[in-house]
Amino acid sequence: MGEAYFYHLTRTAVDATLANLLTRSLAQSWRVAVRGGDAGRLEWLDERLWLGDGFLPHGRAGGPHDARQPVLLTLGAADNAPDCLMAVDGAEVAPDEVTQMQRTCILFDGTDGEALSRARSQWKALTDAGCAARYWSEESGKWVEMATKNVPG
Repeated sequence: MGEAYFYHLTRTAVDATLANLLTRSLAQSWRVAVRGGDAGRLEWLDERLWLGDGFLPHGRAGGPHDARQPVLLTLGAADNAPDCLMAVDGAEVAPDEVTQMQRTCILFDGTDGEALSRARSQWKALTDAGCAARYWSEESGKWVEMATKNVPG
């Protein structure tokens, strides 16, 4: 059973944090789906991932080789059989998705009140459904685990 990791971004941009998490996931040999809530924003992330430091192989959903993509950017379900789901910009994540994945990452801008409220709602919905969750903050300058719920001890 997987866990949901909530990443409260206050110092690092979503594209930089996403690139770091994707690199770590690929090192685990995981396939990843990056789910966004807006097509224009996914296009921006796609460009940032291609132009960033290092090479992050990925594609946008709707192409002829979706099933072969190690990282697939999508607005909905992913056809690349992901081990990890990364949600950005308030994209929905269902409890059954958390339990089916090795890991689910929810990245949100902690300086945006609406994004913070949305993340709190997602935390409550997922943990109330019994999903294991961990809350990480970078406010101190490094990532620190600030809370856990439903995590086996």
